[in-house]
Amino acid sequence: MTIFSRLVFGYLTIFILVIILSFYTIVQMGEFSEVTYSVLMSNNRLIDYTGKLTDTVLSQIRYERKFVVTKDAAFYVQFMRLKSDFDQYAEQALRLARSSQVRRSLNSAKESYHTYQSLVEEEAKHLQVGNRYPQQWYKEEKERIANELIEELEKVKLYSQHTTDEEIERLYEAGTHARKIAMAMAGGFLVFSFVLSFLIQRSITRPIAIMKKKTREIAKGNFGDDLHLSSPPEVAELAQALNFMCDKLKQLDKMKSDFFSSMSHELRNPLSTIKMGIQLLPEKSEGTSTEKQKKLLAILSEESTRVLELVNSMLDLSKMEAGMMTYRLEKKNISPLIDQAIKEMQPLAEAKKINLSRTTMEALPLLEMDGERILQALRNLIGNAVKFTPAGGRVTLSAQPTDGGMRGVSVSVADTGPGIPDENLSSIFDKYRQVTPKGSHPVKGTGLGLALVKEIITSHGGRVWAESKSGQGSTFIFVLPA
Repeated sequence: MTIFSRLVFGYLTIFILVIILSFYTIVQMGEFSEVTYSVLMSNNRLIDYTGKLTDTVLSQIRYERKFVVTKDAAFYVQFMRLKSDFDQYAEQALRLARSSQVRRSLNSAKESYHTYQSLVEEEAKHLQVGNRYPQQWYKEEKERIANELIEELEKVKLYSQHTTDEEIERLYEAGTHARKIAMAMAGGFLVFSFVLSFLIQRSITRPIAIMKKKTREIAKGNFGDDLHLSSPPEVAELAQALNFMCDKLKQLDKMKSDFFSSMSHELRNPLSTIKMGIQLLPEKSEGTSTEKQKKLLAILSEESTRVLELVNSMLDLSKMEAGMMTYRLEKKNISPLIDQAIKEMQPLAEAKKINLSRTTMEALPLLEMDGERILQALRNLIGNAVKFTPAGGRVTLSAQPTDGGMRGVSVSVADTGPGIPDENLSSIFDKYRQVTPKGSHPVKGTGLGLALVKEIITSHGGRVWAESKSGQGSTFIFVLPA
């Protein structure tokens, strides 16, 4: 998937989750509306009609009693007029009734009402004609039926109120439940959105981070293998371009190494011959050469030696990088090598009035190493320290057993020179890399000495690094395993 497709998929997924949450909220709001309608439009109105029915019955009882006592037809007319009101209210209440229990009570109330109505009409006929009739029986029967009627209406009212309370409680519980579910859904969707965003972001940034790391490795000269990334097409194309660039740089580096190696081979023998010839000239021309000629021959001998050392260094480095260098590994103590290196470099240090010394060393374990190559590394480190330390300065060597995971020896070469800027510490061991500290004059050199040190120490299974603060000197440290 392309980056655009991944982003669209992520946004679309989040949008769908929002729609689901919104749909759930709408459904819950519909249920709340239904319950609210039931409470307001059904139960409350049913209670209202029940109250009207009760009031109607009580009014009719009053008119009926007044009619029996006074025999005034006006009260009977009022009684009969309220009958239609009762029937109308009863029909409205039956339409609103949703439970069978309420319907039964309303129907029972209607039957009792009709029975009560019939008794009143019969008694009214007796009164109008003037016949004797069982007045006490009619009175008791009407009271009994009226009480039953009012009891049934009271049942309807109580049941409706109870139903209203239950529905309000259900509404509250449903609201609480819906709120919890909505919060859980919102929280879950939020976490899912974060996870989805993280995965999309990681699928894009992780390959870029790998390419960034690869670029740093290329900058250090470690070309390695091609990148094979599981990534969006756009990033994959960038990785392919980086692989192509890496291959080209690898070819260029190989061409350069081959060129220097070939050049070193071609120059080594002629330079050796030239050096030998220059050394023989003073002997052959003894007594005939002037002081000026002798001085010139000495300069030629010195320069040819320097060029030959450069060629040898380039050839050694090419062999080491190609893995063709042969090491004669033996169990040795490194202390004599340190003493020998100091002895060899002492004249150079004295010429610059630099104090070259070593600290008291503990008993060191034997190391499996090529003594000549380790001596070469020590010479290069000491020579580098002397080169950059000003007159009157100090170069100190020390060695001690290592603590921690790897058993071995740690050797350090500390100087009181101008130091190395922080930004150059990681690249100081690169080929042809020379760092001139601020405030210092450029120093002659090839930039191969520290590169050779790194190759030698790494080939022995050790590691080497530099510690420095600008203006406070430098310390070069290497560790070799026992």
